[in-house]
Amino acid sequence: MLGTGKVRYEIGAKLDVINCGGIGAVHRLVTKLGLTKELDARLQLLKVHLPYHESDHVLNLAYNVLCGGTRLEDIEHLRQDPAYMNAVGAALIPDPTTAGDFCRRFVREEQVATLMECINAVRPRLWAERAQELLGPVAYIDVDGTVVPTDGERKAGMDMSYKGIWGYAPLLVSLANTKEVLYLVNRPGNVNSHTDAARWIDQAIALVKPHAPRVCVRGDSDFALTHHFDRWAKQVDFVFSTDNIAALREPAEALPEGCWQRLTHPPGYVPVTAQRRDREHQPHEKERIVKERGYENLRLNYEDVAEFDYRPGACRRDYRVVVVRKNISKEKGEEVLFDEIRFFFYITTRRDLTAAEVVACAHERCDQENLIAQLKDGVNALRVPLYDLMSNWAYMVMAALAWNLKSWLALMLPQHRDRRSYLKMEFRRFLHSLVLIPCQVLRRARGLTLRLLGYQGTLGHFLSAWHTIERLPC
Repeated sequence: MLGTGKVRYEIGAKLDVINCGGIGAVHRLVTKLGLTKELDARLQLLKVHLPYHESDHVLNLAYNVLCGGTRLEDIEHLRQDPAYMNAVGAALIPDPTTAGDFCRRFVREEQVATLMECINAVRPRLWAERAQELLGPVAYIDVDGTVVPTDGERKAGMDMSYKGIWGYAPLLVSLANTKEVLYLVNRPGNVNSHTDAARWIDQAIALVKPHAPRVCVRGDSDFALTHHFDRWAKQVDFVFSTDNIAALREPAEALPEGCWQRLTHPPGYVPVTAQRRDREHQPHEKERIVKERGYENLRLNYEDVAEFDYRPGACRRDYRVVVVRKNISKEKGEEVLFDEIRFFFYITTRRDLTAAEVVACAHERCDQENLIAQLKDGVNALRVPLYDLMSNWAYMVMAALAWNLKSWLALMLPQHRDRRSYLKMEFRRFLHSLVLIPCQVLRRARGLTLRLLGYQGTLGHFLSAWHTIERLPC
């Protein structure tokens, strides 16, 4: 089916063409939101602006990721492309070496914090105009830590994690409703997940609370910081999983059987086509192999849920504890060895949800793992290409800005269902849908024209977002 005829290559000397035509819309959005002014006014890192300002460096790194770059060296391809330079209105952009030098100018935590606050300063306007439906009825702030490995041997600030992996241990605070990264904090690899987390959770609450009718903080057991519960409960709600300690396990075991209700979970995926529905009835290949080879296997039989009130030792009030009792069979081959009962606990201020809904709310926080995976593999924001902890932290924040720009551009779509679809979309697929669009760049006396070349199915969404951006006041 594949054939070829005579092939000839030519260079269009009078044509300026780029494969990332969507970058013009992104840059227009950034300019209208006032991010460049915020960066230049508050981020004071350069003594002399010849020729670059702070915003030039920050946006240069973010746009490199949005144009498909995966490392600092890819900036060189952009700065040698006159069509790209025209599309972003630049006569010159920093080269990879200069970009790395700018990251190394971040030597104190306060400087990186200022960078994050500059980005956060433009969010309220965006949320007020485009995200009111998404932030209600409850805005969820998710918090989690991860491990970023590195093979480098001389990167200052790295350490060995509890898994025996050398690298860093960033803390991520995100807004689940819009998939935005609110705070990204780099830390040595040996720190606990909850180290200094309360400070960044407080800042996230202060950022989101004025713009949402209700705020709920979610996290795993590492972030169930009981010393802060009373203070947080006065401002927001929270749902944290918590450790299986004797103070919780004993009252759970003492609950009468009538207090327990069977817990059911909705199906995670409903096949649409008949072909995929038929695949649901095919044999489970992993389970067959485990049985044939006589491996030990844990099988969940059923789950029950109940609740009681509990006052942590560091608190002055009671909190609702939802407990899940799992009946698990330990099997070996075809034989059932014994049944085991395990308890899982969730502590919360939410009284408006049933016990089953609290469990479902806590499980929804696991979607943040997908966000972390995208930052690692899609955006490559957690690549740690530089020498020390601070410079790598700054690079993480600037590269993660590309992910936030994805969310901001998705919020420009007029249809609510389209916004949700693009907010959930993987980063690479998003780039091919709304950014990596072939365009001819035409410079004219009173402006710039990006002429779309060819057709793809997502152009309708792109043009809808562009019209919304153009209607934004400057």
